Amino acid sequence: MTRYHLESSCCGTSFEDGQWELDCPHKDGAALIFANYANRQFEVRNDLPGIYKYANWLPICRTLEGSGAPVTYKSEGLAEYLGLSNLYITFNGYWPERGALMKTGSFKECEAYAVCARINRNSDKIMVVASAGNTARAFGRVCSENGIPLLLCIPEDNLNAIWADEPWNDCVKLVCAGAGCDYFDAIHLSNIICEMEYFFPEGGAKNVARRDGMGTTVLSAVQEIGRIPDYYFQAVGSGTGAIAAWEANKRFIADGRYGSNLMKLIVSQNIPFTLIYDSWKANSRALVDLDENTAREEVKEMCAKVLSNRKPPYSLTGGLYDALKATGGDVMLATNEEAMKAQELFEKLEGIDIEPAAGVATATLMQAVKEQRVEEDAVIMLNITGGGVGRYKKEFKPVQQKPHLVFPVNPDPEMVKKQVRELIGR
Repeated sequence: MTRYHLESSCCGTSFEDGQWELDCPHKDGAALIFANYANRQFEVRNDLPGIYKYANWLPICRTLEGSGAPVTYKSEGLAEYLGLSNLYITFNGYWPERGALMKTGSFKECEAYAVCARINRNSDKIMVVASAGNTARAFGRVCSENGIPLLLCIPEDNLNAIWADEPWNDCVKLVCAGAGCDYFDAIHLSNIICEMEYFFPEGGAKNVARRDGMGTTVLSAVQEIGRIPDYYFQAVGSGTGAIAAWEANKRFIADGRYGSNLMKLIVSQNIPFTLIYDSWKANSRALVDLDENTAREEVKEMCAKVLSNRKPPYSLTGGLYDALKATGGDVMLATNEEAMKAQELFEKLEGIDIEPAAGVATATLMQAVKEQRVEEDAVIMLNITGGGVGRYKKEFKPVQQKPHLVFPVNPDPEMVKKQVRELIGR
């Protein structure tokens, strides 16, 4: 459906997307690959529904039912409170009055609808997705409603994030890394499962469809504003959304009609889990050392648990470190208290509830204004990555999804494979 080819950000090798490619053919695993689209100019496809109106800059071969798209609007309430004249909010979630119809309340739907619409030669296998919560909720919904075989791996402690209007279709299986585990433990579990022949990895940040799906937040913003913003604020766990924003920004520069500037990426983390912040402030491309037991304890203290990733795509070529360096960006921090106050303020001033991660981003925007790190008339994009969940739950009363299997910390790989084989009947 969309004409594109893939390219390595390290060696520049260009190649076709033939077999669910996640790496350069030269197997340079230290670099991301990206999509080059035949249509270099931005075009909104009003003949296509939901997120697929941005199909020309998505690596897809079909459309799926049920998608929503990011919605950007010029803020009045929060903007006046902060003294900003050009604050634009890109809202991802459920807010029908604004035209926001993401039923899982998260911009992870952007990823899921793009990934599941990408060309795939693994149709006889089951896709495996590891998640801290929101991504699993989004992929679970998309795959359940479209009959796509899926196995999800999440931390058991994050099960409260796994809800839907009704129990998922049997094509979706949910397994957990047990109590006390974090997102990285879920990734480790998914890697064990992907060693089995019946499964293939979704790919995370390496999947061009995931990044370009997330990049639709910037497409929405530029469509509404008419130019590339000066600043981009988002809370991050892996930083994949910020990488995606940088990549989308460069496509707009190549288009030539929306400006030539790179948005300053201001990404934020939730204290006490500050791996990306610590690495960036050390001016280190390599991630600083992080004890896994300490990390698990830090995750327990976070209000925005989805912002925890012990192995983010930070160091590799084309990753978050490069994105921050290229854009003159920075990393900021917010405490639980600051994030929760920002959530309350946003709902009061803008009229909709937002998720803790979006509260972290809003809190750091407030800090940046207070510290005069942004100009009053700067064009600022605040990426609200999740919202309207509270309202959606009141209106539709969704049900919690239950895991099929729960594994302990550092499980025996053969035990995992045996139980998973029994689960899928192979």
